[in-house]
Amino acid sequence: MNTVLTDVFLPAALAVVMLGLGISLTLDDFRRVRRHPRAVAVALTLQLLVLPALCFGLVVLWDLPPLHAVGMMLLAASPGGTVANIFCHLFRGDVALSITLTAVNSVIAVVTVPLVVNFSLGHFDPVLDGGTVSLQFGKLLQVFAIVLVPVAAGMLLRTVRPVLAERLDRPVRHASTAVLMLVVAGAAYNERANLASYFAEIGTVALLFCLGSLAIGFVVPRAAGVVREQAIASSFEIGAHNATLAMTLAITTLGSTTLAVPAAVYALIMIPATGLFGWLLTRRTALTPAAR
Repeated sequence: MNTVLTDVFLPAALAVVMLGLGISLTLDDFRRVRRHPRAVAVALTLQLLVLPALCFGLVVLWDLPPLHAVGMMLLAASPGGTVANIFCHLFRGDVALSITLTAVNSVIAVVTVPLVVNFSLGHFDPVLDGGTVSLQFGKLLQVFAIVLVPVAAGMLLRTVRPVLAERLDRPVRHASTAVLMLVVAGAAYNERANLASYFAEIGTVALLFCLGSLAIGFVVPRAAGVVREQAIASSFEIGAHNATLAMTLAITTLGSTTLAVPAAVYALIMIPATGLFGWLLTRRTALTPAAR
């Protein structure tokens, strides 16, 4: 499938999102792992092990078609994005930890996403246009180059031109959110004939996965003794996945717009659901201001 969306806009959109992440990063964000080992360890365990298991259980329970099941699993394996950092800031979480988790998850995803996708392809065995969907590692490496190179470029800019990077940080973050919505809108337009049926089929699973991820990302760290601000950061990192990355991988690497539909549906649901979840967290804090 060679279109302007797949060949130009999606890679460019993902590059903008990851450049925004890179501008917000410094090497100290990676060193912070040593200063908050418990918070990072709990969040990474949830992201890498618990969320794929939760998503797998949901898609099996709802008996989603193979292509949509794999699309949901791809989304579950995708790390958080700049949207997670924005929500963390809005709802008074530990933004530094949120950025750290996004950075570490984005690097680890180079290994974990292929593992989850290969498992999902083998288990659900989806078929597209009469042929079996396959993971092309050459294209996968190209996509992750689009992920990691802009991050490195953003970090370099922050190092050599910190004032400029500081000025660009907020605009690029807002641009990243706008890009996400444009990508979702493009995918929705391509699949407009089936959009209502997709929401009916995937919407409940996407909503439950989003709310379940947010809740697990907050409750489990708190139970493990992680302070509230760090638990909020963990919640948004785990609950607000990088839908742009999932859609880019689905369309450009696996060659299926249908595989990208779960990420598009999730992205449309994620924004209001995550905002509501954050509001509930701040309301609870207002009612019990001494809670830590």
